[in-house]
Amino acid sequence: MSCQPPVPLESEPVFNSFQINDIMTETAPTTSYKQIFRFWLPLAATWIMMSVEGPYIAAIIARLGAEKENLAAYGVAFAFALVMESPVIMLMSASTALCRDRLHYQKLRNFSLFLSLAVTLVMIIFLLPPVFNLIIRTVLGLPDNIASITHGALICLLAWPGMIGVRRFYQGLLISAHKTRRVAFATVLRLTVMASTAMICFHFSQLNGAAIGALALSCGVTAEALLTRYLARHAVRQVLSRDLPEDTALMSYRDIGDYYLPLALTPFIALAVHPMVTFFLGKSHLALESLAVMPVIYGLTFIFRALGLSYQEVAIAFLSENKANYRLIRNFAAGLALTVFVILGLIAFTPLSHLWFHKLSGLSLDLSSFALLPLQINVIFPATTVMICMQRSLLIVARKTKPVSWISGLEAVGIFSVLAILVLYSPLAGAVAASIAYVSGRLLAMAALQWPLHKQLPLFRATPR
Repeated sequence: MSCQPPVPLESEPVFNSFQINDIMTETAPTTSYKQIFRFWLPLAATWIMMSVEGPYIAAIIARLGAEKENLAAYGVAFAFALVMESPVIMLMSASTALCRDRLHYQKLRNFSLFLSLAVTLVMIIFLLPPVFNLIIRTVLGLPDNIASITHGALICLLAWPGMIGVRRFYQGLLISAHKTRRVAFATVLRLTVMASTAMICFHFSQLNGAAIGALALSCGVTAEALLTRYLARHAVRQVLSRDLPEDTALMSYRDIGDYYLPLALTPFIALAVHPMVTFFLGKSHLALESLAVMPVIYGLTFIFRALGLSYQEVAIAFLSENKANYRLIRNFAAGLALTVFVILGLIAFTPLSHLWFHKLSGLSLDLSSFALLPLQINVIFPATTVMICMQRSLLIVARKTKPVSWISGLEAVGIFSVLAILVLYSPLAGAVAASIAYVSGRLLAMAALQWPLHKQLPLFRATPR
């Protein structure tokens, strides 16, 4: 998913033991740091391409009128769009694992289309004035002017969740057919259409900044979904030519639902965090300024988080082939974590922060100064992303995936608890409180993951090289 505010967990894929069954399990020769780097680099490049969306959109919005109001409304709108999208995020994993023959492809295709239509319908219901006003104006307590801008932005994002579902289903087919370059090619089109739409609207329309940003995102992901479907046509023909193996039972729709639900829960929990954070920001000290700068901070940190998110698949692949790769994979992760920490630290603690926030992102001098402390607190966040992805990959390869889901819930509880305390009982600005809460929740999750990990680590450490 894209570098957007808030952190898109489309970008934190989680696999389960069913999918691991399709990964090579025979012992393979141990790898090298060079091989790891070459395997990881294309995946990282794809994530980096997506990560520029958020900063680009924020920069467009910041250069239009009423920057605070539109940045705040855009952040709120996108937070809710991400929650609407969360049930379809793991369709890529399900497609990769299940679409091995004609009958399962047809069933999962129908399931995916139904789910994509369902999330679109839910978003339409959410946009109905009675529902929208209850949640946005009454519960969140957003001012009328920001609520109105948010409603318009969400209308422009109406195509977003359904197109994400279609895109991820066919991306799974491409991955299972070893056509991953086509996935990246479609991402290039997404960015091109997104940037072009934003620039055309910027110069030739009367839309406000939040609506322009939302419309650009919807156009980009729709173009990507359509191209992905076209590029997957050969993969579809191949899978349609395969009959169900005689020793394989056909999954019913209920079986698919039972299989998919645990996959859907993890991103839903993670993405649901952000509207709740938005709620607290709306009640916090310097609420408008906090709502305005957090999308920009999210966008910058996600560029570095993307490097860690892409590494999870690398670790899963190499550890599944040979557990003796553990030390190399762990050391590479540690080096990657240190690298993103140092580079983001250079931006946060030097005049490069002014260049990013004011010159590139277009924030005013006041907002640029306001965003500095939250960014400095978040310096450690991308490094923790690398390490928690490493932890998850070990559990996934060991086929112990339940802790991945419940610890995501624990992280959410940690974020809410810290944020509530800071907003209610401290004079800290909302953006500062949110940054502390995010980092605290992540550190809590990493510590909690060590409990189920300690039983699995001997399986990797004891494997001879």
